[in-house]
Amino acid sequence: MTDPVQGPELMEPPPAAWPGDEIARLYAEHSRAIYYLALRFLGDPQRAEDATHDVFLKAFRKLDQFRGESSARTWLYRIAINHCQNLLQTWHQRHVVANSDDAIWDHAPARTDSPLRVLETKELGQRIQTTLDRLSAEYRLLLLLVADEELSYDQIAALVGQSTDAVRGKLHRARKTFAVLFEQTA
Repeated sequence: MTDPVQGPELMEPPPAAWPGDEIARLYAEHSRAIYYLALRFLGDPQRAEDATHDVFLKAFRKLDQFRGESSARTWLYRIAINHCQNLLQTWHQRHVVANSDDAIWDHAPARTDSPLRVLETKELGQRIQTTLDRLSAEYRLLLLLVADEELSYDQIAALVGQSTDAVRGKLHRARKTFAVLFEQTA
């Protein structure tokens, strides 16, 4: 019988493993982290949003190929990293300068933040982004994965296809290089 408030009763529940349900769960759990990873890579909020949607569309299309050898998070990060690197390598992106770099740092300040604190935070963010932009793509990726995404060395190694020891060594060199370059921006 149909209840006008609740709608028609289902004769049998929908299958639990519908791909749409799974991708919706993955999106709910990981979309924010994928967006911020793309934002750090691409430097433009609109392009990062588009890239995030592209990543989940690719994941939906390839969900049946996910072997489960790594976590879903690691799998999505690998898709996101590859997608962002592909976007950065296109001819158009190499020859067009984005004018929305400031949008990354234009966050609405809390009412308790003083104007001086807001300015200091914005300047620090710009220095960090400038320094990241001066690093090699490999060092930038490693630092973003360990700092922003808080991935373990083992997870990063799986993402970049290197040994854990190689990741440790490269992260050490990346941090040292970042420190030197960051001092130069002062």
